[in-house]
Amino acid sequence: MYQYNEIDQTLVNERVAQFRRQTEQFLSGEITEDQFRALRLRNGLYVQIHAPMLRVAGPYGLFNSTQFRKLAHIARTYDKNYCHFTTRQNVQFNWPKLEEVPDILEELADVQMHAIQTSGNCMRNTTSDHLAGVCIDEIEDPRPYCEIIRQWTTLHPEFDYLPRKFKMAVSGALHDRAATQFHDIGLHLVKNDKGVIGFRVLVGGGLGRTPVIGQVIKPYLEKKHLLSYLEAILRIYNLFGRRDNKYKARIKILVKESGLDKFSTLVEKEWLLIRDSNELSDARINAIKAQFAPPAYDNAADKDISFTEQQQANKAFTTWVKFNTTVHKVAGYRAVFLSLKAPEVPPGDMTDCQLDAVADLADQYSFGEIRSTHRQNLILADVKQADLFMLWQKLDRLNLATPNIGTVTDMICCPGLDFCSLANAGSIGVAREINEALDDIDYIHDIGDIKINMSGCMNGCAHQSVGHIGILGVDKKGSEWYQITLGGSSENDAAIGERLGPAVAKDQIINAITTILDVYIKNRLNDEPFLAMVNRVGVTPFKEQVYADS
Repeated sequence: MYQYNEIDQTLVNERVAQFRRQTEQFLSGEITEDQFRALRLRNGLYVQIHAPMLRVAGPYGLFNSTQFRKLAHIARTYDKNYCHFTTRQNVQFNWPKLEEVPDILEELADVQMHAIQTSGNCMRNTTSDHLAGVCIDEIEDPRPYCEIIRQWTTLHPEFDYLPRKFKMAVSGALHDRAATQFHDIGLHLVKNDKGVIGFRVLVGGGLGRTPVIGQVIKPYLEKKHLLSYLEAILRIYNLFGRRDNKYKARIKILVKESGLDKFSTLVEKEWLLIRDSNELSDARINAIKAQFAPPAYDNAADKDISFTEQQQANKAFTTWVKFNTTVHKVAGYRAVFLSLKAPEVPPGDMTDCQLDAVADLADQYSFGEIRSTHRQNLILADVKQADLFMLWQKLDRLNLATPNIGTVTDMICCPGLDFCSLANAGSIGVAREINEALDDIDYIHDIGDIKINMSGCMNGCAHQSVGHIGILGVDKKGSEWYQITLGGSSENDAAIGERLGPAVAKDQIINAITTILDVYIKNRLNDEPFLAMVNRVGVTPFKEQVYADS
């Protein structure tokens, strides 16, 4: 895991001191609300319905146990004893007091964390594959390049005030678990025809009001040119991106309106001017790679036979292993998902006690490291198979072992009207009702991989456009209604869901979801996955049943 050097630590410390002065000036009336808005946004501070919300960066989803203990301390001391994990692998606190936010930032700085550029019209937290470095389908670990990008983007003077927020994701595996096709820039580590690893570059993807699948602008880019090519893209966006209409200000609109060919020509012309000015040397890459060296795995871990015996003796444990763990590149190890989707808990929420306990478990079982995922869960990436049974028991006591990863109750869900001032409808309550309606774990496991994504507004923080089942809250004359889409995907088979029909009232949304699942069960071919069936038959059979009584 990357460790701050003196430059990193000085930058973060100075930003904390700067924001403390700015907050004091605002509270004393020396600067106005409008003047303070841009300053607080650059430091991850939003204004929500009930209180400010502070978003803390989780660089490419990677945390250590010391940082988790600090998050627990902040939740207890400055918040209401919990925090929330987001789809961008970040952490949010929903109840801080404005005057105490500088204190929180100072505490975060003590453990190499910050909230810089987690909001505002700037380059946001770069995200990546939550199984980076341990998955069996990996071409190369993407995290060193995420760190190189993090250092380049942080407080970049030329791109501090972009037309709109800007997001990047990097994937190093054959299976895209980082949703790279729905980012402003997506990067895939690939091999050219000579077997040399470089990047395939995508541009113009995004979700929100206008979901767009990114397009390949550069099929192969040498590693040494990574930063200069990214800079060329950002320069063209900064020059030509719309600033007169925030709904048309994203790079996806610029690429769509200008066309990929024209946009690519502009980027190539700009790149020729700067290509040799910011090359990545092998020494620079290798120095960062060294900070992501594999831990000291036990070479004898695969010889333990207790794991098989424990599965044979305990059905519940076997089920948990099937759904909440995945294969590891090192024999004798598994990557373990910690489900933040227990039925009675808002998706992505975690208490201070759970944070402290997971920090201890990470130290004991996974080299002190924790990861966050795009679906608002956590991972202990390096667990011995021999330790799984004991770990499962401890996670179960913490309410973090619900065996539902990849199932219909593993929902992505934004805070909705419970917290967000932008929301049109509630999300957390609907998620709870869906869980209550689908309380049979055997049924949930039988219907298999179904991803429900639910957002309370068009901003799409919960990625409803790319859910197998997408739910979008809308306002109709002061009432909460929900639009449903089917067939979306953020993985290799990227697709934007097709709208099922008119929005349904809040008291009908649970019936609509259970009807959709019933149609799937009655019409699937053998063990045909939900997404495959939707692609085969279209939305018509679902639409006919959902709106049968309309």
